Amino acid sequence: MAAEASADKWDWVERVAGDLIETMHSFPRCVGLAAPQIGESIRMIVVDVSLHPKGDPSAREILLVNPRVVFATGSEVAREGCLSVPEFTADVRRASEVVVAGLTRAGEPWTIEASGFEARALQHEIDHLDGLLFLDRVESLSRDVFRRKNYG
Repeated sequence: MAAEASADKWDWVERVAGDLIETMHSFPRCVGLAAPQIGESIRMIVVDVSLHPKGDPSAREILLVNPRVVFATGSEVAREGCLSVPEFTADVRRASEVVVAGLTRAGEPWTIEASGFEARALQHEIDHLDGLLFLDRVESLSRDVFRRKNYG
């Protein structure tokens, strides 16, 4: 019975992983998504900066279960947007380099070192898992938040 429950859990993980990836790719310039954004109560994210103008074309898709930042260094402010708050963008301070640990969709441990735009995207998506939006991280709502001018 325990093996059956475990198999059902990983079937669910696979389904959510597929939904996350499909949803992310359905929005132009979207570089990441967290499971709670599609109504799933699981700590799972997907990030792929390879097709974004600010991203690294050689980057690969990252899908992590139970991700957590285990090391962060540096600091930079850059503009962020989010599908959860599509009308606004904001200048947000984040670590410029991170090490993120989690599990693959197959349940294997995976540690990722990221910098720049990819590090920002990972931190942004992990924030969703912790109930935070990028607007929670702005220093000044009056100075650092902007109405979005375009969506593509």
